Order: sequence, then C-alpha cells, then structure tokens
Amino acid sequence: MKLTTKALAMFSAVLLLAACETAPNANGGAGGAGGAAGDGTGATGQLAKDVGDRVFFDFDSSVINADGQSTLKTQSEYLKKNSSLNVTIEGHCDERGTREYNLALGERRASAAKKYLVSLGIDASRIQTISYGKERPAVVGSDESAWSQNRRAVTVKSGQ
Repeated sequence: MKLTTKALAMFSAVLLLAACETAPNANGGAGGAGGAAGDGTGATGQLAKDVGDRVFFDFDSSVINADGQSTLKTQSEYLKKNSSLNVTIEGHCDERGTREYNLALGERRASAAKKYLVSLGIDASRIQTISYGKERPAVVGSDESAWSQNRRAVTVKSGQ
C-alpha cells in the first residue's frame, strides 16, 4: 500500500510541475510581439521597432500588397546592414477555415514574404519560414478588426 501511495504522490508532483510550465503569450512567443524581444532590445526587437516586422494580407490571400512591399523593402535594407542576422518568417491566419487549410495558407504567406526579400537581394539561406496557421492569433476576437491583424507574416530573428 505504501508503494502505491508513494507512486501516487510522485505522479501528482510531476503533474503539478508540468502545470506550472510558462505558457506562450497570445503572440505565439515568450518574448512579445511576433516573438521579438518584449523590451525592444536586440536585433529582432530593433527590427520590429525601427523597421516593422509584419506584413498583413487580405482574406484568403498570400499576395503581398503595396504596404507589405514597402515593409519588406525596409526589412531588406535592414538585413543588408545586418548581414549576420538570420530570420524566420512566421505565416499566420485568422480563425476561419480548417486547421489544415490555414497551415497551408500561412506557409504560402511566409513563402511569399521570403520570395520578395530574396528578390530584393537577401540570400535565401538567411531566411527560414514556418506556418502557425490560426494557432497563434495576435488579436483575440471574431470580427474583421481582429481577423485583419491575424492575417500576417511576421519576421523574427532565427532562434527566437
């Protein structure tokens, strides 16, 4: 009987510790907007602060609009000045649609942003892509104001 009580106590302790794990914030990272350093320090925080780290998309689209092109042009200039910086472009979607569809759409968005940066002279080997689909909303809500902020590609320092 003592062995069972000990085993139950150990299992409870492990379960309690697992429940205490720090959860990611609503932006999907532990460090702030789009995974950038929350205090604005470091290369990713500087990218978000000085250059802009996100490109927004229309509903069900991976086409980069004029505002997105402008942001990516500024990002390319920053990346050229910081040639040792490697980045990951995260593709995101709003909550509508299936998980599988949104993962594919998020990948198309991230890939479109990468392709545009490469066309501006950034070496493709410096850019990784990942899709989070609808799993990491920037804004929680079920209306166009929330959805429009969630349809995005976010550029973050690789390893963040």
